[in-house]
Amino acid sequence: MDSDRRSAQVERLEVVDTGRRRRWSEDEKLKIVLESLQAPRQVAATARRYGVSRSLLLRWRRSFRPEPKDAADHPGFVPAMVAAESGPTPCPVAPASSGGSIEIEFAAGARMRITGTVDAATLKAAVAALADGRLR
Repeated sequence: MDSDRRSAQVERLEVVDTGRRRRWSEDEKLKIVLESLQAPRQVAATARRYGVSRSLLLRWRRSFRPEPKDAADHPGFVPAMVAAESGPTPCPVAPASSGGSIEIEFAAGARMRITGTVDAATLKAAVAALADGRLR
């Protein structure tokens, strides 16, 4: 309830029926998508012609886009595995309070081992350089 007594009270409220949602079949969507691909900059004109929004038409275009043939080439997350070191334990290079070590193996075969503490900026720069292939 409105606590401001000076505000106008609603005396009449009209609900205007804007029509039902249009249900497009897959064939109709495909026809519209193909028409939008006929010439450059046809998305807005095609969307206006059929009475749909540009964002909906772009979503349909993405859904009809062919799947990539080799999904393994796309970058993604790689599961991390923690494994105990085998063999004799080497002498620690860093102080015992340094926090241990971490080893990162990149998809290209490069491997980075970090022992002890390191500041975040240096670690970020090293990981970026290895990921880009600048360091080997």
